[in-house]
Amino acid sequence: MKPIEKWLSEYGESHQNGTNKKIHCVAVPVIMMTLLGLLWAIPKPAFFPEHFLANWSTFFVCLALVFYSALHFCACVLMLFMSALMLTGIYALDQNPNISLVTTCAAFFIVAWVFQFIGHKIEGKKPSFLEDLVFLLIGPLWVFKRIMPFLFEVEEKES
Repeated sequence: MKPIEKWLSEYGESHQNGTNKKIHCVAVPVIMMTLLGLLWAIPKPAFFPEHFLANWSTFFVCLALVFYSALHFCACVLMLFMSALMLTGIYALDQNPNISLVTTCAAFFIVAWVFQFIGHKIEGKKPSFLEDLVFLLIGPLWVFKRIMPFLFEVEEKES
């Protein structure tokens, strides 16, 4: 597996434009949360335990955390914390009878992706995940590192 420095550097290569960076700093966390919300809404199979956290969203988070733990300890802790915050918000939305979790998440998911592609049009470079789907897991790390650079020491090229 590539080291985290290499992943972040490669991701950063197609995210040099200031406008694209700003779009990603908003859109990537929105996409992450809404994806988790959409997974939360998928009906549970009978083999899942009867617990509100036993669902496809938390299953996906657990799988992603295996990847993050192999990548970098602090990255794993960060993503665990961010996932827990997002799952808490999703749970709160799901409990509100006046809000459709699926409709809300789907709408924000689509809008965020539209902005992502606008950002890449401005950048003039294709999204990293078109080369390797693992970049879909690297994107949140890249954003959270930009917002909170002190969390893990990784040198990456800045423009």
